This record gives sequence, structure tokens and C-alpha cells, in this order.
Amino acid sequence: MIRPVPSRRQTIADDLRRQIATGRFKAGERLPSEAQLATRYEVSTPTLRSALALLQGEGLVEKIHGSGNFVRHPLRRITYVGGGAAPYPHTVPLRLTVRTTNVQAHGHLTTLLHVPFGSPLTEFHCLSHQGKSPHGLARIYVPRDLAPADLAEESADALTTRLAELRPPLAEVQERVSARLPTLEEATTLRIGTSLAVLSITRVATDTTGRAVEAAHLVLPGDRSDALFTAHPPMNEGG
Repeated sequence: MIRPVPSRRQTIADDLRRQIATGRFKAGERLPSEAQLATRYEVSTPTLRSALALLQGEGLVEKIHGSGNFVRHPLRRITYVGGGAAPYPHTVPLRLTVRTTNVQAHGHLTTLLHVPFGSPLTEFHCLSHQGKSPHGLARIYVPRDLAPADLAEESADALTTRLAELRPPLAEVQERVSARLPTLEEATTLRIGTSLAVLSITRVATDTTGRAVEAAHLVLPGDRSDALFTAHPPMNEGG
């Protein structure tokens, strides 16, 4: 039986993978520049980048634009619990940074929140980190009258509590989950390769009057995330 000959990119990826596994390149360490690696392996820059893309897809290497390629620290897995109060993974000790922006409803937001084009909304751009590495991305949209006036805290608990205090009781939470490739912006923000699938979750919360009071888009890298949904079927009589 004739075995296929490994491609150059596979050979390079195997060698770099071995050096990472043996500690030659340690977690958090910057790899030699792409030009240096291409010279070392006697390949073109596109071939070298293709090899690095394999390692980025495996979560071994992350590319920080403007800084280079770094050996990634082992990342803990996170579980998104469906139907929960928080519209993003609630995992300690991940650090959450929140950026608040006033926007107007447009495109898909008008459909999700059932509001006219141009309606005032507040966007919360949430990025979770493990150490210095981005771990998950969420964009939360609420009608302006239900948004906190200010948000100095940077914890998931603080944001969840503030939003819950201002909105009426929820009657329904609908979530749509899909797997897809990240956009270039998402890949850059999360420092992942564009070939790594992400878990995409769209969450809409509705109050007892039928008003959509919150919409959230979550993007979680597929190499470190799971989604858990628990159902409680009604019991039969005598069951």
C-alpha cells in the first residue's frame, strides 16, 4: 500500500507542533517571524502561513495582528447554558469587558426586536478573556428605555443584574443555535483562524406583554465551547 506523501504545510505544522509539545516554544511565547520561518523551512510565505493556519485551527497558535504568532495558553472549555438569565457564557474566572454604545435599530435588529427602523437602542459589546486571550464575544441590544444610564462594572453578574432590574419579567426566551465560519472581524477579535467554526447563538427575550426587551448575538469559538439545553417534559398522570 502506497502512503500519501505529507504536504510541505503538513510537515511544517508537524514540526512546529512537536516543538510546542516538547516545550521548545512555550505558552505565551512569540514564534519567529513568518519571514524567518519561511526561510528556515525553505518555503514561500503563503505555504508557511497555511501551515500556521493549521495550528491556529487547532488552538495551539494565535495570531495577534501587528505583533506576530504566539503559542496559545491551554484554554478552558466554556458551556453556554440555554434559557439562562445571562445572554453570554457565565464562566468564572473569565474576565468580561463591556463597551456601551447608543445605536439605532437597523437591518436584522428591527426584525429581532420588532421595532421600527431607527428606534433608539443600546448596544453592549461584551468580550470575555482568559488571561490576555479573548474567549467569547457577545453583542446585546436592548431598547434605550431599558438600558442602565451608566455601567462602570466589568463583571457578568453586574451587567446581568442591572439589565434584569430595568426590564419587566420575562415570559419567553428563544434561542437559535448554528455552527458557521467566523467573519473576518470576529476571527480578528477572537484571534482565531477563519477556518475554525464558531458556535453562533441568537437569543431574544420577550416580556409578558409580548414586547421583545432584549436581543443578543453570541459567537463562541468551536474549539472551546459547548451549548447545554435542558428540557423538563410534563409528567403523565400516575407517572
